[in-house]
Amino acid sequence: MRSLQSWFDEYGESHRHPVNSAIHWVCVPAIMFAVLGLLFALPRPAAFALLGPRLGNWAMVAIVLALGWYALRSWRIALGMAAVTAAMVAGMHLLMLLPGRPWQWCMAVFVVAWVGQFVGHGIEGRKPSFLKDLAFLLIGPAWLLGKLYRRWGLAI
Repeated sequence: MRSLQSWFDEYGESHRHPVNSAIHWVCVPAIMFAVLGLLFALPRPAAFALLGPRLGNWAMVAIVLALGWYALRSWRIALGMAAVTAAMVAGMHLLMLLPGRPWQWCMAVFVVAWVGQFVGHGIEGRKPSFLKDLAFLLIGPAWLLGKLYRRWGLAI
């Protein structure tokens, strides 16, 4: 199995320009939040009702799968991503208080953040990593967290 550091190293190759890197610090978490919100808004199969409205939704399925993927590579990153994800889920509950339909807010954030990502990669002069391998969609948030870990002197 490929190490998380190997994923980070390859992801980092197309994220060296300081403007692109700065854009990623804003847009990657925004996209993650928007995707979770959009998944939360999807219709739920009847079987999900057994878990209740907070756990019985597609966002939670995605969260469990993603955290499992991270845990296979680094339990430290998995724990950090669990905390980040929990904060985003809490934020999603606040989003429910805004006027309109929450999925519309999430779709707007998703589109604007992806525009930002492509602007950043235009400045970088390199294609987004996920065009090579979709797994890089999971790497982006963890790569940012890994940068924080290194800044704080923590191992990944």
